Amino acid sequence: MVRCIAVLALCIVYLNIPSIVDTAEVNAAEPTRDEALTALRRATTFFRENCSAGSGYVFRLSEDLSLREGENQVGLTTAWIEPPATPAVGLAYLEAYQLTGEPSLLDAARDTSGALLQGQLLSGGWTEQIEFDPNDRQNYAYRVEGSDVAGKRNATTFDDDKTQSVIRFLMRLDIELKQSDQQLHEAVEYALAGVLEAQYANGAWPQKYEGQSADDRPVGYSVADFRASYPETWSREFPNEKYSNFYTLNDGTLCDLISTLLEAGASYDDQGYTDAAMRGGEFLLRAQMPEPQPGWAQQYDTKMQPAWARKFEPPSISGGESQGVMRLLLTLYEATGDRRYFEAVQRGLDYYQRCVLPSGRLARFYELHTNQPLYFTMTYELTYSDSDLPTHYAFTVTSGLERLARDLEKLRERTTDQRPKVLESQTRDKPKLTGELRQAAEQVVSDLDARGAWVEQGTMRTHKDANVKRVVSSATFIKNLRTLAQFVAATIP
Repeated sequence: MVRCIAVLALCIVYLNIPSIVDTAEVNAAEPTRDEALTALRRATTFFRENCSAGSGYVFRLSEDLSLREGENQVGLTTAWIEPPATPAVGLAYLEAYQLTGEPSLLDAARDTSGALLQGQLLSGGWTEQIEFDPNDRQNYAYRVEGSDVAGKRNATTFDDDKTQSVIRFLMRLDIELKQSDQQLHEAVEYALAGVLEAQYANGAWPQKYEGQSADDRPVGYSVADFRASYPETWSREFPNEKYSNFYTLNDGTLCDLISTLLEAGASYDDQGYTDAAMRGGEFLLRAQMPEPQPGWAQQYDTKMQPAWARKFEPPSISGGESQGVMRLLLTLYEATGDRRYFEAVQRGLDYYQRCVLPSGRLARFYELHTNQPLYFTMTYELTYSDSDLPTHYAFTVTSGLERLARDLEKLRERTTDQRPKVLESQTRDKPKLTGELRQAAEQVVSDLDARGAWVEQGTMRTHKDANVKRVVSSATFIKNLRTLAQFVAATIP
């Protein structure tokens, strides 16, 4: 049964290519398959040759390619990790290759994997960026350059799907290549070993991991039966204490790790990865707060109580991360039939439906005990008012509760025997040549400039003084590449 979970997660991830809604056909200047394939090749060549650093990528560049940024400003020898940067671009190349069979796309995916291997740390994973300048590389404990970590950055980060997204891309490329690239395969195994080592005995993970031994972990992390509880009191003043070792759900950290390990268990038929993922699921059950607020916090301290992280992330019940937790628990329930997952989601859903704001959204933070929405002023003072919010952070989030409720109701009506069989393959259905796909492909081909670039209106957050108004975006490149690949695949005889 546990094996089914891993295969289900793999299928979910592999089928997670943006789909084109089947609508009535429209009259558009549809490109031929050859025209779409030519545009795909031109765009790939331009992006590889002009927008990369060591075959790695960033979030966006200015139209003239002179300015680059990820979360921070970066120069010509730095690549960024967080999607939609390097691993997301690499995965787009790979998926487009699998749809079209175009050899240059596989070459591009392999080049991107090579860049990522240059950035793998001795701790197993990846930090925010990869440096390719020899002088800058001396500041990092890169695995390809030896075992010396003294005075060097060696912190694997799981925040914002950084290390997890790299592992998933490299793993899928490894499977596509039938594990024939020994260096790639070993890097995947090394990274997954780091994820297993970083997992606490109670099934959780920290935000960052530096390769410390289990004996170095704070007292309390080895207690597997701790359950979430409310602190009697909590400071409303930011304590400015280290939080990277806390049990972290923030930004989907723990859910991304569980999904990645489920995929690894299916990809390599390794029960150890699947078991670690299941321990993560058990932690999520224990991390659900008791009544009257049966949701989840963004992070927990060693007492399994909600804790401060950054100065705008107080101990509270989360309206954002909890929705991702409930979606993952439904996946686990659908695969196992374990009623604990279903019941946890039912309790959480009932609670969050009572928390919806007049706007239809959810607050990012609900105060412990009172359940009042919490906000911050521009000077980072905790408040109940949303009239003076900082602009760099979302203090309210979209509600996906209606969809969760529908999914829960569908599962309620199923018995174990009625649960759908899980596909054992990684194959995708051939895309359908719909009117919308034709129109989208025509637009994408038309938008490609003479260089082979997709340029759009936009600014650069970290280059405000440069007055940039047009950019080349990795997110747009990924989206357009997938559109062309789907069109080409749909028109293959």
